[in-house]
Amino acid sequence: MSVYKEILLLKRDFGGLVILFVMPLVLIITITLIQDSTFKSVTESRIPILLVDNDNGNISKTVKENLNESGSFEIVTKIDGNTVTEATAKEAVFKGKYQLAIVIPEKLSADLQLKVNQNVEKIVSQFGLEDTISVKKENPVVKSKEVKLYFDPATQLTFKNAVKSAIDKMISQIETQSIYSTFQDQLGEGDEPIFEQESFITFKEIVPKVNDKEILPNSVQHNVPAWALFAIFFIVVPLSINIVKEKGQGTQIRLITNPVPYAVIIAGKTATYLLICMIQFFLMVAVGVYLFPYLGLPVLEVEGKLILMSIVALFSGLAAIGFGILLGTIAKTQEQSAPFGATSVVILAAIGGVWVPVFAMPKIMQYVSHISPMNWGLNAFYDVLLRNGGIVEILPEINLLLLFFIITITIAIGYDKKKRAV
Repeated sequence: MSVYKEILLLKRDFGGLVILFVMPLVLIITITLIQDSTFKSVTESRIPILLVDNDNGNISKTVKENLNESGSFEIVTKIDGNTVTEATAKEAVFKGKYQLAIVIPEKLSADLQLKVNQNVEKIVSQFGLEDTISVKKENPVVKSKEVKLYFDPATQLTFKNAVKSAIDKMISQIETQSIYSTFQDQLGEGDEPIFEQESFITFKEIVPKVNDKEILPNSVQHNVPAWALFAIFFIVVPLSINIVKEKGQGTQIRLITNPVPYAVIIAGKTATYLLICMIQFFLMVAVGVYLFPYLGLPVLEVEGKLILMSIVALFSGLAAIGFGILLGTIAKTQEQSAPFGATSVVILAAIGGVWVPVFAMPKIMQYVSHISPMNWGLNAFYDVLLRNGGIVEILPEINLLLLFFIITITIAIGYDKKKRAV
């Protein structure tokens, strides 16, 4: 009967049901569409960047080729039919029309080759080969060159660092090849290469596989569990409000006068809202599996994982319900429970990694994130979806969620008894 009472209360609050079921679906679709491109390793959209080529040599040619081969950039050398200069590029970028402009200085290729020649000749002369190789006694001074990068002031720091690292790598490779080629010209006989110019050390990413399929993280694998957790924990608001309503309308006193322990009343609320949590979760999963492919988003792969995901959602729901019951028991008015409940859920989501990945947070916030139940649930979902974990791997997080539920319910029952005793 306690469960039936809770269902009747929810049926009479149509607006609350809309918030509980419809709004999370709108939220997950919107956020996933926005974030999808940031999770793709190869994006379909190319970022237009300005290139001012004052060199017109081998280096600028190599830079252009590498930028085109990356598939991430579209090189723009003309604006409105006019060749881009450093001044026009700077103005366009600082006005936000382009995110990046690369300015290659004059005589960069020629001066680099000249500098390499000087260094090689100096090394060769120190080996006592002056008789066989003509060495210039007086070399012109070659000043260092700068490849200028203009960034839109609104550009994120991660994008800046990635571009600067890529440009620096390209220039370093060109310098290395120039040094090898110059030594070849000075010492080599014939056309046979003396030095191997292929990179000796390379990097290879090893991606975990399940059933011969690579597990690649995408926006769906993050957003479906993350925002499902957010929706589950948002039931704290209606749950706490209903408890406060019962206290204000005298319903709770009438329930307590019955020969039924307060724990039974709490059990009724727990069962009802746990059902709601699971419905929310399965709706989110259904959107990820069936709707996202029609929106051009990756499909959520749940084959063989749905049972474990459901277990994580179940215990996450218990943690959320425990928090909501505790808040409703302590709060005296709806004005206390509603704002505090909504704000606390947002804070728990923020520090739990729902919005910003934990590894991108400051060190102190990475430690703080461990106190958020949403962080426990999110890590458990990651263990299942991305790390191919089983029940053993998610047991620590499940135990934490269950312990959180037990502690909050125990505090709520103890507080209620103490308050009624007074």
